[in-house]
Amino acid sequence: MSQRLPGVDLPVSVGYRLKEAASALRAAMEDVLRPLGMNVTHYACLELLAQRPGLSNSDLARGTFVTRQTMNVLLQTLERDGEVERPEKPSTGKVLPVTLTAHGRAKLAVASAAVRSVEERMLEGLSPSDRAESLRLLGAMVHALRAPAGG
Repeated sequence: MSQRLPGVDLPVSVGYRLKEAASALRAAMEDVLRPLGMNVTHYACLELLAQRPGLSNSDLARGTFVTRQTMNVLLQTLERDGEVERPEKPSTGKVLPVTLTAHGRAKLAVASAAVRSVEERMLEGLSPSDRAESLRLLGAMVHALRAPAGG
């Protein structure tokens, strides 16, 4: 007779439920962004640039959770499509700071409204205090995982 090893009880696993929520959120965002000719990474890149103009390829890759190579391909496409611009040569070092164009800001405005509607749908039924508590708890979880283990 084989003995069952203890596993993760998925219905009550916070990690599993977080992954499930993240997957559902991403799918809903992709659904509203696809008709705009965008995906989540494209949108996130434009949103980051709107909030922090001049980020580098590496900064954008970290902020959108993709590799530098993936971000470089995306930036080439966005540059070709007139949504972002980068200088021909770096002013200092090797970094080519990326900025949004007027066309990129216009696309972002439409996409941001679509993404806000998804987030509102996700939070529907939660009170303002539940929303604040959700943010606090998620922040605490991220902080705990980024802290040195056993520290």
